[in-house]
Parts: sequence; C-alpha cells; structure tokens
Amino acid sequence: MANRSPSPIPIWPQTPRRRRGIWNYPRPHRTGLRAWVPSWRVVVGTGLTLLSLGVGVFTAGWIGWPVPDARASIGSETTTVYYADNKVMGKFAAVDRTIRSLDELPPYIGQAVIASEDQGFEDHMGVDPVGIVRAAISNVTGGGRQGASTLTQQYVENTYYEPGQSSYADKFREIILALKVDQEKTKDEILEGYVNSIYLGRGAYGFEAAAKAYFNKPAAELTVSETAMLVGIIPSPSYWDPRFGEESKAVAEQKWARVLRNMADMGYITQEERKSATFPEPIEYKPASRAGQVGYLLEEVRKELADPNGANISEEELMTNGYEIHTTINSKYQKAAVKAARSIPYEGENAASERLGVSIVSIDPKDGAVRALYGGKDYEERQFNAATDGEAQGGSTFKPFTLIGALEDGHELNEYYNGNSPMQIPGWSVQNKETGVEEEKELTNFGTQAGGESYGDIDLVDATANSVNTVYAQLNVKIGAKKSQDVAIRAGIPKEATNSELSNVLGTSNVHPIDLAGAYATFAAQGTRHETHILTSVKQGEDTLWQFTGENTKKDIIDPVVMAKATYAMQQVVNEGSGTPAKELLGPDGEQRPVAGKTGSTNGNRSAWFAGYIPQLATVVGLYQSTEAGGEDSITPFGQWAGGSLTGGTWPVTAWTQYMQEITKGMEVEPFPDYVPPAPKPSPTPTPSPTPSEEDQMVMVPTGLVGQQFAAAASALSGAGVNPQLIEVPSDQPPGTVLSVEKEGQEVPRGKNIRVEASTGPEQPEATSVPGGLIGSSEGSARGKVQGAGLEPVVVYQASDDVRQGSVIDVSPGEGTQVESGSQVQLIVSSGPDVGIPTGEPTGGGGGGGGGGGGNGNNSP
Repeated sequence: MANRSPSPIPIWPQTPRRRRGIWNYPRPHRTGLRAWVPSWRVVVGTGLTLLSLGVGVFTAGWIGWPVPDARASIGSETTTVYYADNKVMGKFAAVDRTIRSLDELPPYIGQAVIASEDQGFEDHMGVDPVGIVRAAISNVTGGGRQGASTLTQQYVENTYYEPGQSSYADKFREIILALKVDQEKTKDEILEGYVNSIYLGRGAYGFEAAAKAYFNKPAAELTVSETAMLVGIIPSPSYWDPRFGEESKAVAEQKWARVLRNMADMGYITQEERKSATFPEPIEYKPASRAGQVGYLLEEVRKELADPNGANISEEELMTNGYEIHTTINSKYQKAAVKAARSIPYEGENAASERLGVSIVSIDPKDGAVRALYGGKDYEERQFNAATDGEAQGGSTFKPFTLIGALEDGHELNEYYNGNSPMQIPGWSVQNKETGVEEEKELTNFGTQAGGESYGDIDLVDATANSVNTVYAQLNVKIGAKKSQDVAIRAGIPKEATNSELSNVLGTSNVHPIDLAGAYATFAAQGTRHETHILTSVKQGEDTLWQFTGENTKKDIIDPVVMAKATYAMQQVVNEGSGTPAKELLGPDGEQRPVAGKTGSTNGNRSAWFAGYIPQLATVVGLYQSTEAGGEDSITPFGQWAGGSLTGGTWPVTAWTQYMQEITKGMEVEPFPDYVPPAPKPSPTPTPSPTPSEEDQMVMVPTGLVGQQFAAAASALSGAGVNPQLIEVPSDQPPGTVLSVEKEGQEVPRGKNIRVEASTGPEQPEATSVPGGLIGSSEGSARGKVQGAGLEPVVVYQASDDVRQGSVIDVSPGEGTQVESGSQVQLIVSSGPDVGIPTGEPTGGGGGGGGGGGGNGNNSP
C-alpha cells in the first residue's frame, strides 16, 4: 500500500480580539445569563478591596476612639422653679438613682434583662454580628423594624453618649466602644452598670428607684412577675407605663408575657412558674414634692412652658435640662390665699361638701402677672385645679360687660329703668331645652319674696349696686347680646366661654376663674388688657432662654373714659350693694381703700363669686359644687350661712376681704381715676320727699372717745346721730379699748357710718406643731406633711452611708415641737454615697434599644 501523508489541518480565519473596555459586558464567548456574570477574578478582587477598606476603617476607629470617661451629665440636671421673691417653689427632677450591686439584687433581675434584651450576652464579644445582619435584612426588606444593640452597646450609649447622638457614625463608634468595653470589663460589671443606669419611667433610673416608683418596695423585694413588667417596658417606659391608659397597659402586658416566656425558654424559671404568673398592678404614680399647693403651681408652670408660642419647652426637656425658672407667684399672697380657703369648715356641724370647688386668683393689672393661684386643698389628693381646670356659670359677674357695652354705645349711668320683678321684657326669650324653641319668659330679680325684689325706677348705678336682673336684661335688649359678648372677649374672656344670647348678661356660660380674673384685671388697668401669665423667665446657666415681654398687650381695648364710669358703678356694689363686706378693706392709716367689683350668683346657687379689684390688684374668689357623677350641683351652705343659701355676697366676698386685707398690709392706697357722676335724671315717676334743714343734716362726731371701752364710745356716737362700726385690730392695749374714731370732732351727715377701731389685745401668733413620722420617711412625703401643717420645709442634703438616699435623717425643730405657723422646718435628707445622681428623663426616649435575643412573638404567659 502506498504511503500517504496525513491531510493538512485546515486553518480557519480568526476573528481578531477586540480591545477590552472598562465595561466588558456582555462578556465575549459567553451566551445567555453567563455573559453577564462577573468572572471569579472580579469577584475576588472586589471582595478583597472591600475587606481591606473595612479593615482599614475599623483599625482607624479602634486606634482613634479610646473608651471615654462616663459623661458628667449622666442622667440629668434638676430644674428649679422660683417664686417672684426668689424663694424656691419646687423642682422638676427624676427620682434619685440608688446604686445596687448585683449581689444586692435578686438574680432574676439580671436574668430577665438578658432574656429580653440580649440572649447572647454571655457569649458574644460586645456586639452581635448575626443580630446586626438579621436586623439589616428585616429593615431593608420591609419587615418589622428591628434593633440589634446588645446590652453592652446599650450600656455604652447610656454611659458615654449624649442624648441625640444616633447617626450612622455614632452607631459605628458605639460598636467599637462596645468591643473595647467588653475587653476591659467583666460581663457582671457591664450588667451591673446597665441595671443601675437604664431609664424605666416615672423619673426612675435603675431598678432600685423603679421598684419604689412602681411598687413602693426596694428592688431586693421585687417578684419575678414585677421584674418582668419593668424589663418589658425598657424600650419605651414613657409610653408603656400602665398608668397611661388601657392601650399602654395592654402593650405592657404583652411585653411582660414575652419576658416570662423567654426566661422560661432559657431555663431561668420553670414553665409552671411562667403559667401561674399574674400581671402586677403598679401603685398610683405621685410626682415627688407635689403635696399641698406646690403641685398645682408646678403643673401650671409645666403647661405654660409647653406653649409653642412661648418658651416651648417639653416635659422631657423640663425634667432633664436643668433650667432656672422664675414665676410671677408671690409667696406671701399664695400663703394668704391658702389661709382664706382653709376658713371653710369641712368637718363637724355645718360642714361644707367635699365636692366643693374653691378658687382664688389674683392678677396684677399692670402686666397680667398671676400673683396667687389657689386651685384645691392638696394636689396629691386631687390633680384638678379648680382655678384653671374648673369652670362654672359666671352669673352676675358678667353684668359689667353689658354695662360697658351700653356706655360705649352712648348710654349714661344716670338713665332710669324699671326695676320691678317679675317682668315680661319685650324681646327677652329663653330657649326651651326640650323643644329647642325660643320662648318668652318672665324674668325675676334676686330676693326672698315671691317673684323677686322690686326696685321701682332706678338708674344704672343702683341697678349695678343691687344687681337688678330686670334692668340689665332691658339694657342687653337695647344694645344687643353680641355687644355684651364682644366686650367680654375684648376684656379677656375666651370666646368659647361666651354666647350671643340675650341671657348672656346673667352669666349663663361657664367660665374658668382665671379667665374671669384676667377680665377684671383689664377693668383694674382701666381698659388695657395684658396677657395672663405665670412665667417671667427661663434660664440655663448664664443664658436666658426665654423672657416674658408683654408683646401681646392691647392698650385701651376699652376706652379709659368708659372704664372710669364702669369702675364708679362697680364701686357702689361695695359701698352700698351686695359687696359691702369689702368696705372693711383698709389702708395702712386706717382709711378705706377704693374697691370696685361685682358679686355673682346663679339660679339654684350652682356658683357664687366675688370679682373685685383695687388699682394695684384684681382678685376673683369663686365657689361651685359638683355632683358625684361630675355634674353641676347646688352649693351646700356651710358655716354661718348654713340653713340659708351661698351667694356671692356671703363667703366669697368675706374671704376676698380677709385675703386682700392680709396681702395689702403696708401697700400704698391708690385712687381710681377721677370721675364726676352726672346729675341724676328725673325719675319717670318722681316721688317728692321733704328736704331736711341744714341743722338736721349735719352732726358733730364726739371727741375724747379714744381710750374708752367700745361700748361707751358706741353709746356716745349713737346719741350724736351717727352709726358706729366696730373694726377690731390687734394692739398692746386691753381688749375693747378704742384706738381711733373716724372723723372725730368733724361735722358729718346724720346717719353716717363711723369706723371705730378697738383693740383685740396683743396678736397671738398661730401655733402648730412639727408633724411626727418625718424621720425615716421619703423627702417628698416629709415635705407634704410639713406643708400640710402650715410650715415651710427647708431641705438640707447630707451624705450618709447608713441612711438610704432620699430618706429624712433628722428634723429641726424636733418632731412634736410647738412652733409658730409659717415657721421653717429643716429636713436633713440623706444624699447617699457621694455619687452623681440623675434627676430627669433622658431625651433619647427610653434607654433600651435592642431586642437582643428577641423571642418568637408569642405574647401569652
């Protein structure tokens, strides 16, 4: 066979390689999806690059971020509130933290924290990479938002970070510090720091303070169930505390059940213990140092601070930022208001109802500053301020709004109107509450006789002095109810506390006492309306953050000429009408102070008022009574008025006078603006009366009466044709000795009232005793007891290793010692070991951020 050479291999033409660009996709020589898959070289190179970058950043953080010292402001600073005279009113602060070692706490406190917040705490190195990845996936994929902070990270955040540091850079730094802290501290040290620093609501930092705030016991006595509840609300104690309502309680129960389940799953408790557990009921929360009147005042301070148009300070900021807050409240005035309110008897014969609402409000007419505010007996017993939260029909205190409206429309005080009663007034109608139809109805005046008292034809001065309903109803028909409403709103009554019905002249709308006082302060300012306020300034360190400026003042909102006329008419309420007890308000030299005002009562005696003013101050005293269901009730007559009816001319004007006499001691007597009343217009049906001779009109006030006994002086004055009025004043003279006689040796009209000052003997200071049971009690409880006894607590803090922090060590003067009412009682209070104490709620909102070991979401115990 012939040899054949092999066939030559054919050479196919080759496609030249294209130059590779930056973007080499789709990849050549690959088809389909593979053309878009990166090569292993790209994957490995990218991974190594990212790893190198991460290692570099981590190394830089590790080197550059040492573990800092614990922040000096850990917890918070106390906010202090001052009276106008710079005396301390009270404080906004968290419950003092008490440090407890793990050995002093039940083991299940730490176990519950681990089971709820970080189940891998004992095993990881300060951070949980798996948890971080799991949380990131859940957050990115739209699952439930999860946190991945371990206990160590939360401890770092609470101890070294300032509130509000929550950027990604801050979280990365937190991870670095957590790793370092885990190396520098033992797990027990970290856990101990955590349980002593975590915020648990109610102003309590750490489990010792929380145990007292929620269950009134030390942490060592907490049960497993109580511990589980506290641990469950760690992420948001400001919202999950059961005291905030049913919704919050339901969430707290779910979290409590989750903690118990996790504890059972980890073997800390048995399944039987878990199933038999019942949800604990926390005690009622009573903020510290809120006993007596202080609580009402501090609550008004808190509300005014939160006004977005004012200081705009939240409660959380108030509790943590250490402000210095100055108020308008005069401590002397406030004390006098309390004394006046305490004159109401609540025990024994002729006692007042426990449902009686009592309010006393004083406002400075020159700037709208609230000088005194009495809203109830004890804030800790009832967190309802009768002066600002309570409301009642204004009654006849609304008549001056109609009077001012009429004067603005050109009417004069000397105009006559028919004051008879009952009267069918054209245009006067009342809405039938059942049918909603306006029906004409006869109007009556106040009086003991059937149909009310009739006055005949009287002018507006007498109609004001005697609060004649029928005259004022006619006047309101003439000027229109909307005019009366407009004046009330301009004076300071909120629109929602007014109406445009003809009956508004009789004060048929409910009004808050503080708003009525603001309106009468406008009267006292002769028509200039100032913004009612209780705050003057807010400081932080050397900086003034906010100050009252009075920028909302409305000058001459009522014409001063009109106000002078109205003030003259309201002076006659005191001089000769239903407010005559206020005539006893005297100046430093015994002269009568000019007083203007108006009594107010309503049908069925559901409210009783006296709203009065002198040029320097407007004060409103009000009473109303609630039914057991919270509705309006007739006021139960008490004291000397038992068996009769409570009107504005009874206790309200009497208490007003006693209170004003107390606070105006030494105050200069200022006159109201000059006003000359016009000559009386002739009565439509004038009745002639004989004119006495000049000799019969004027008589001489006898002399030489000073030093005699009052009975002899009174006999001499009566024989001279004048009426002696006894004014009792303390002095060093024997009781009954005449000290002064008004107009002595001068001619006065026959029948004139002559004030005779007689001695009651040396003034005896009110005595009381220092309450018992103060030593060993908490600071807040001791303050309340001392204030309740009419004494002023002064707290001095003293370090003590033996007495628990916040407990009273000693009292001076001692318990049971007899002292003068209003004296200071020094409370020596333990400040515990010399450690920093947080006193407020952190702005970071709750403390625990993680859910560490999570659980499976089953909420049943």
